[in-house]
Amino acid sequence: MSTQRGPISQFIEKNYLHFNAASLVDAAKGYETHLAEGGKMLVSLAGAMSTAELGISLAEMIRQDKVAIISCTGANLEEDVMNLVAHSHYKRVPNYRDLTPQDEWELLENHYNRVTDTCIPEEEAFRRLQSHLEKAWKDAEANGERYFPHEFLYKVVLSGDLEQYYEIDPKNSWILAAAEKNIPIICPGWEDSTTGNIFASYVIKGQLNVHTVKTGIEYMIYLTEWYRANSAGKGVGFFQIGGGIAGDFPICVVPMMYQDLEWHDVPFWSYFCQISDSTTSYGSYSGAVPNEKITWGKLDTESPKFIVESDATIVAPLIFAWVLGQ
Repeated sequence: MSTQRGPISQFIEKNYLHFNAASLVDAAKGYETHLAEGGKMLVSLAGAMSTAELGISLAEMIRQDKVAIISCTGANLEEDVMNLVAHSHYKRVPNYRDLTPQDEWELLENHYNRVTDTCIPEEEAFRRLQSHLEKAWKDAEANGERYFPHEFLYKVVLSGDLEQYYEIDPKNSWILAAAEKNIPIICPGWEDSTTGNIFASYVIKGQLNVHTVKTGIEYMIYLTEWYRANSAGKGVGFFQIGGGIAGDFPICVVPMMYQDLEWHDVPFWSYFCQISDSTTSYGSYSGAVPNEKITWGKLDTESPKFIVESDATIVAPLIFAWVLGQ
């Protein structure tokens, strides 16, 4: 056992020897090797990872240049900031499996939106952020400017306007860490998030132009340019938490470039790991084993491939702790 590693890594090395535990260690070592050999890493976030407070470990990964680019759902984009500004108002419901429809209705009546065992406070979280985003949207439109969803959020968090509301240590906000580093974020399907819905409502009411926020197709173009500029040498790895659009959208940039653009010098993703609790046999993207991606032109036969079939809220912080040497 290496004496250079911290207590979490030492515990993992000693105890995580078989099954999904061993896969976790293999994936962590592969991530570490990929970076040591000069590679860059994309991390994709599906599910409710921000509400699960993944920022506690992910923010430090970003600060230490262990993550080069992030792809996430609109929910993960906004919910990290909501946790930053309204943490004390969140409500935990450990007995969520026992709730009746009437119990759920009462949560709604009290402006709580439930994510498994955690309720997001609508007034303190969504509405507190809304006024600042609305100003950013309207200022951009007045100046004839257009930005991506994450760029608008970066403007808001870097302005300092939210500091008055901070309720957690800001070092545990991954959006704040990403904004300070100005790392690229891909946010496909942003429209289905709460802030995306709010923006749509302003457009429907005639208060904003739909083109003020850039689209998913523009995100694909943006990712294409980034990948071309960053895939030389060891290349770019893909660390996927969950499945869905946060993973499927960015991984498709590689086959799009050589199949649809007919570019012939496009490197495959050079490392792949997925943390998933989806069942393989159901035909879902989330449950697909890594080798299936070879047939879609996303991974090479030689790309290191790992899958950890477990709960990402348990697995991801442990892998990040290993990569950080904790």
